[in-house]
Amino acid sequence: MNEAPAIAPVDAGSIFAALEKRLALRWLAGQTGSGRGIEVSDSAPRRPSTVGYLNIIYPNRIQIIGVEELRYLAALEPAQRQTTLKKIADYAPAALVLTRDVEPPAEIAAIAEGSGTPLWVSALRGHEVLTYLQYYLARALAARITLHGTFLEVYSIGVLITGDAGVGKSELALELITRGHRLIADDAPEFTQIAPDVLDGTCPEMLRDLLEVRGLGVLNVREMFGHTAVKRNKYLRLIVHLHESSSRADHQLERLHGSRSMRRVLDVDVPEISVPVLAGRNLAVLIEAAARHFLLRSQGIDPAQTFIDRQAHQMRRDATG
Repeated sequence: MNEAPAIAPVDAGSIFAALEKRLALRWLAGQTGSGRGIEVSDSAPRRPSTVGYLNIIYPNRIQIIGVEELRYLAALEPAQRQTTLKKIADYAPAALVLTRDVEPPAEIAAIAEGSGTPLWVSALRGHEVLTYLQYYLARALAARITLHGTFLEVYSIGVLITGDAGVGKSELALELITRGHRLIADDAPEFTQIAPDVLDGTCPEMLRDLLEVRGLGVLNVREMFGHTAVKRNKYLRLIVHLHESSSRADHQLERLHGSRSMRRVLDVDVPEISVPVLAGRNLAVLIEAAARHFLLRSQGIDPAQTFIDRQAHQMRRDATG
């Protein structure tokens, strides 16, 4: 059901294209190095930081050169400055980024052009450039996975509906949308681990706003129900797995706590509820109830435990009465 976790390739050209407007970037020199990439490897004894201020000892993959860094370089003797700049270029950074729209000293521009090191300049201050680059690269380099199912926002939480083909996932999603909930992705939602315990779910661009329903074909949810019926992304908090009902298996279901388990997605354990599909069952109501129940449990409210405690209390009263 799961595809192997993947990390999209990230190189200087793609970073510049994604952040050119946001960081007010200009590409000054080293255009031949647009293919320089940033990789994530667990095999290296020490992984360099993806982005940071100019560092000669532990060079970052993207080196930010601000006012203080330029002062440091200017204070060096000419021979030492050339040696330092050559050492920076020899590390083959993905890019050098000047801040505050300063024009680079001729020596920096020359060594960047000669070594094919992308040299950019941003109109923003150094800490702003650092913050945006860190955020962008953290998401771009995060592990991601594609799961088969329909991903919706139900009562403010991200719910992934899974199940075998033909079990009714899309029809259920359509009914939930008509009840005011929102579609994020149908068929192949993509999940990215953006924090140790957070999975962010999005829709591939090709499938955005689309829902396939058997017998009706592909529907455009945004055009049919309006902009509020779709959402760009949501954190995954709950998985509901639909399965064909079997009388023998249904008798073995946990009556008090339901059929709950944890499912490992990348490095995150996500609560999963298994719901049997039976004729006459209102699955939309069950999904809504599952979402509300999840919210209650996240607040420390457990109706099953409340019932068990009441029963124990009643038994004690009967024993002493």
